Order: sequence, then C-alpha cells, then structure tokens
Amino acid sequence: MNILKNTSFLCGVLLLLSCTTSKPQYETITVEAPFHMEPIKVFIYPEKDFSIADFGAVADGKTMNTEAIAKAIDACNQKGGGRVVVPAGEWLTGPVHFKSNINLHLEEGAVLRFTDNPADYLPAVMTSWEGMECYNYSPLLYAFDCENVAITGKGTLKPYMDNWKVWFKRPKPHMDALAQLYHWASTDVPVEERQMAVNDNNLRPHLIHFNRCKNVLLEDFVIRESPFWTIHLFMCDGGVVRNLDVYAHGHNNDGVDLEMSRNFLIEDCIFDQGDDAVVIKAGRNRDAWRLNTPCENIVVRNCEIRDGHTLLGIGSELSGGVRNVYMDNCHATKSVHRFFFIKSNHRRGGFVENITMQNVTCGSTLRVLEIDTDVLYQWKNLVPTYETSITKIEGIYLNNVSCANAKAIYDLKGDERLPIRNVEIKNVHVDTITEFVKHVQFTENIVEENVSFDTFTGDAKVMLEYPDYN
Repeated sequence: MNILKNTSFLCGVLLLLSCTTSKPQYETITVEAPFHMEPIKVFIYPEKDFSIADFGAVADGKTMNTEAIAKAIDACNQKGGGRVVVPAGEWLTGPVHFKSNINLHLEEGAVLRFTDNPADYLPAVMTSWEGMECYNYSPLLYAFDCENVAITGKGTLKPYMDNWKVWFKRPKPHMDALAQLYHWASTDVPVEERQMAVNDNNLRPHLIHFNRCKNVLLEDFVIRESPFWTIHLFMCDGGVVRNLDVYAHGHNNDGVDLEMSRNFLIEDCIFDQGDDAVVIKAGRNRDAWRLNTPCENIVVRNCEIRDGHTLLGIGSELSGGVRNVYMDNCHATKSVHRFFFIKSNHRRGGFVENITMQNVTCGSTLRVLEIDTDVLYQWKNLVPTYETSITKIEGIYLNNVSCANAKAIYDLKGDERLPIRNVEIKNVHVDTITEFVKHVQFTENIVEENVSFDTFTGDAKVMLEYPDYN
C-alpha cells in the first residue's frame, strides 16, 4: 500500500513538473513613450530546430519547396514550437503558412525565392486590400489567428516579380474589381462572399501578412521587393519589428503597415520604399466601423528611411481610429514627399489623436508636416460616397526637426465641419524653403515655437502673407 501511495505521489509530482515546464515563457520589453504602453511580450521559442532540408527541401533554386516547408512547420507546431530553419542556399517556394509557436529562421546566406505564378497562391485566404477584408491570393508569408509567430535570422526574402509587375498597371478590370469590393464592404456583404482571386481582378498579395496574431517578432532579415504592401500586421496584438533591411520599389510598396494593431515597437530598421515607409492604419469606412478596433500604442525609433513617399504616414485608412503613436530619432537621409503626413477624407470617420514625432531629420521634402482631410486618390470618381463621416483629428505634436530643403514647413487642411485641434510645432528648422512657410485652414489652437529657416526662394508675394517670417 505504501509503495502504491508513493508511486501515485511521484506520478503527481512529475505531472506537475511537466505542466510547469511546458508553460510558455516570455521576455517582456518595457518601452518608453509619452503615453501608457503595456510591456511587449516576446515568446521564448523552445530550443528545437526543424531544418526544411530534413523534410525534403532542396536548395537548387529550381525545386518547389512549398510542401517541404509546410511539413517542417507542421512538425514543429506539433512538438510545441521552435525554429523552422532555412539553411544557406536558394530555396524556391510558394506561400509559407505559419502555425502558432513557429519561428521561421533564415540562416545567413539563406534566400527564400517566392514564385510569381498567381496559381501557386490559391486557394484564396482571408486577408484585406487597402482596408477592406476579403478573400484573395495568399500572401507570400501568411499567419492567421496564430500566437507566437516570428521571422528571424540574417537571410533574405526575395520574390520573383515579373508577373506581379504586369499587375502594377491597374487596368479597367482591376479597377472594376476594386469598385465591387468597395460596394460589398459598404453594404455589409459577408467577408467570405468577397472572393477577389478570380478573373482579371489582379489584386496583388502582400509579402508578409499576419492577421489577428499575438506576440509577433520580425528581426534581422533582409527583404528585396514585394508584390504589394511589404509587411502588413493586421489586427495583431503585441510585437517587435527590429533590425530589418527593407527594399521594395514597386507599386504600393509601403515598408511596414500596422492596421488596427496595438502594442508594437519598430526599431533600428532601414526602409527604402516605392511608397510610404512607416504607415499606421485602421481600416476603411464601414468595414472598419464593423471591426471597431483602433490602432494604438505604437513606438517607432532609431529607423532610417533612404527613400519613400512618407516617413510617417497616418491613414488614409483610419476609420477604426488611431491613437498613441510615437516616432523618435528617425531620419530620412535623402528625400520623401511628405515627412509627417496625416490623411483622411469625408468618408472615413474614426479619429486621430495623440501622435508625436520628435528628434528627426530629413534631406528634402515637399512638406515637413501635412494634414489633409480630402485625400481620396482614385476612389474619388471610382465609387460614390455611401456615408459621410468626418475624422476627428487632435493632439498632433512635432518637435526638434531639422530639414535641408522643403517646399513648406506645415500645411494644415482641416474640414470646416470638424476642424483639426491642438497642434504643436516646436523647434523646427529648414535650411531652404521653396514655396511657402505655412498654410492653415479649419484648424484650432496651433502652438508654434522656434520655427525657422535660412533661405526663402519662392514667390515674394507669398512671403508677404506671412509677415512673421520677413
């Protein structure tokens, strides 16, 4: 009897120890910001490696390795997680679909070459296109409703681009498809019925699209080109984007888009983009009002933007609301169209509040700070206004800026129905201004301190409109 009792007790202890040791472990990162921000959790992946070569992958640049990579991910997931390792060499693949507790680790010298055959990215998966949910071609790297997902290592993601480049042109069938998707999203058609990977719709997939995931880590790797938005973190909760080298100069090649996501740190990255560099979004119109998820608590620091349309962009998809964004010590070394750009329109609704940019430098830009509440792009004539909802914009802070050349320092274009409020512009210096110093409409409570420039080369009549700068 005593032996039986002791055996039962020992089994209980072993079971308890097993449960304790298998509990997920996390590192926490405390991030300084001018708002309350919860510590970010980074999953500590089990020390178990699953090389894709062990599952049949071949590094000859010709063999399709999609199935072998999927097998490695599945095995790693079933064993509780770890690293799925891509060794040095060139590995051809179609889409990579993540599962929870997976760290896709790209060893130095590893190149994942993604095909550009659209058929390889079917069946369609749940994703989004410019703020509207739909089913489309699979992103090249895709995670849906996963917890603890990562891409790490010194390797490279490099898709073939020949076919995707053909789709850059946006012919009439593509624009008609966008109008149809806009109509479906505006009339509450269920997402599963919004099938876009058909006919000549040609909606390009994202490179990386993590959808409704928790505890994301993207660290150390290189990106060379992308069919669409490069890194899209959609409705994700918590993560770090760190030490990336991103180059993508195709159509709509944003660097990193955070959409309806929260608690993220982006740091020490290089962005060289054909569109905006760091973009904060929150969905489009009625689709975002349905999801009702703001994008919030985002810190961006110590990043270099070598080329791009905007250093920090907010919108234009912001219907779910954007708040608590902090960019510090970032630099646009060459030129950007807009340095700090908040954009919306009368269809968006939502809000933008408590956005801070400080300790930043720029080579050349059109506007150091621009807020425009009438940005519709191609949608202005493509689709009607189903509902009017004005965006509330307040609490915008710009401090300690140095810029070599700009057409203007700030251009604030609010909406008469709901003016922009509470904008602080302090310690901004531009060497040469070529168009005008500032333009303001429908904006209340602007605080301007120590805003200066050395040379004005624009029209003297324009200068006379701003006597403080004579």
